[in-house]
Amino acid sequence: MTSERGFSLLHNKRPEWLLPAGLLLLSAVPVAAGAARVAELAGGARVTADNARFFATPVPVVLHIFGATIFCVLGAFQFVPALRRRRPRWHRVAGRLLVPCGLAAALSGLWMTLFSDLPPGDGDLLAVFRLFFGTAMAVSIVLATLAIRRRDVRRHRVWMTRGYAIGLGAGTQVLTHVPWTLLVGVPGEVTRAMLMAAGWVLNLVVAEWALRRRPPVRAAATPAVPLG
Repeated sequence: MTSERGFSLLHNKRPEWLLPAGLLLLSAVPVAAGAARVAELAGGARVTADNARFFATPVPVVLHIFGATIFCVLGAFQFVPALRRRRPRWHRVAGRLLVPCGLAAALSGLWMTLFSDLPPGDGDLLAVFRLFFGTAMAVSIVLATLAIRRRDVRRHRVWMTRGYAIGLGAGTQVLTHVPWTLLVGVPGEVTRAMLMAAGWVLNLVVAEWALRRRPPVRAAATPAVPLG
């Protein structure tokens, strides 16, 4: 009887970890690419046409990579309800780290879009998309932080979920690019911009769908903490 009860509890809790597992899997490729870029900068790799802009201004590049990595990987665990309930202090401390990391990722991305040379294959349309979604990510995180300071948990979750969805766009953009590249070939400038935008939009659509499926949150039942 005890073993059956334990199996039942485990079965009921398993779906709570499916979401963060999927988010971590989605983050794997951009996190690995970011780590390779940092290693390239730290190791003094040969400067080429493809990486010259990173060597010219390495600080925003490193800030973007570290900020986005922490925001996406650590942020995935903030979506586990059991973890928020049982370890509210961990959730609070993690949230206080994730807010500056998310802002660092968004603002450094905006800086690179505005002041770095455009890489081959990019264009003005993609720059506009990056400015729009980077700004939307930063604004979402700020609104989420202001909401939790007012102890408005519902709005906090809504805005932070949106900010996280945008921050995870690089992972989904791998999924939008790979099928096109395999079936059609290397995308052109406009097509690449649209595929990049599709990654951000797809994440936001899924986030909005998930937010509407969740039951209402009572402010008194959930700790007033960043990111949740």
